Amino acid sequence: MSNSTTNLIDALDQKFAAIDQKTDTHLEGLLWSKPITYWDYIQTDALLNLQTQRTVLPDEKVFIMYHQVNELLFKMILWEIDQLCHTDKPETAYFTEKLGRISRYFDMLTTSFDIMGDGMEVAQYMKFRNTLTPASGFQSAQYRMIEFASTDLINLIDYRFRATIDRDTPYTHAFEHLYWQAAGKDHATGKKSYLLLAFEEKYKDEFLRFMEEYNTINVWQKFKQLPEDDQKNAELISAMRHYDYTVNITWVMGHLNAARKYIDSGQGTGEATGGSDWKKYMHPKYQRRIFFPALWSEEELKNWGEGL
Repeated sequence: MSNSTTNLIDALDQKFAAIDQKTDTHLEGLLWSKPITYWDYIQTDALLNLQTQRTVLPDEKVFIMYHQVNELLFKMILWEIDQLCHTDKPETAYFTEKLGRISRYFDMLTTSFDIMGDGMEVAQYMKFRNTLTPASGFQSAQYRMIEFASTDLINLIDYRFRATIDRDTPYTHAFEHLYWQAAGKDHATGKKSYLLLAFEEKYKDEFLRFMEEYNTINVWQKFKQLPEDDQKNAELISAMRHYDYTVNITWVMGHLNAARKYIDSGQGTGEATGGSDWKKYMHPKYQRRIFFPALWSEEELKNWGEGL
């Protein structure tokens, strides 16, 4: 028996002894286990059976798969944010690396809109979209969690109400004034649409817990906890700005432009499937979604989302 094999067995003995297990039992189990395959490891069969159409129109499957890919990427983004924000005193290089990963995922999302913009027939979309009502991409819980985990809550509050809300405001009150609430309410009566009511029934409690968890450890708070010299690191600041701009302008405008092609095609009502005022909800110049306002100049803030 080679020294490397002996060392491996010794390491296994230590590992299993720590949990009151016998190494021989686990080694014997290896005799009867099947070799791993790609399809078992990736769960390919399960993944490829999640595309359930509501119509017979072929391009609906494109629409479903595209949004499922988006949700998988959102999950990857949240995974990276979770590691960064739950690391005590992350070093600048680690911080920058994580932001780079997160931004690459959003860059991928941004450049993918041609798949929806040019990858479906308008006539087909205008037919199958009616079977989606009142569901909407507005109801992506993971995207909301990305926002909560990225910035202080005040930066997600409807711009009209920010002066009345601070860090001591109850989460339930702040929740009612988040920027996306306006897209799900009747402006005259304040009545919430079914789109918003169903979304809140499913996720509100989870959102409130998430908001509280990330109140002091979101990406911006982790940045402010770095030593002052590290907060001036040019590479890190560039990564922060790139992430902010990509999420709140580039990605949003890509989504908006893809939606315009179909919703404003002249073949429909011009309304989103969930009934939201989608242009004002999505366009960055209206809600001014900015994760890290302190990293932008007064002129940049003033012109946020203009001329796009």
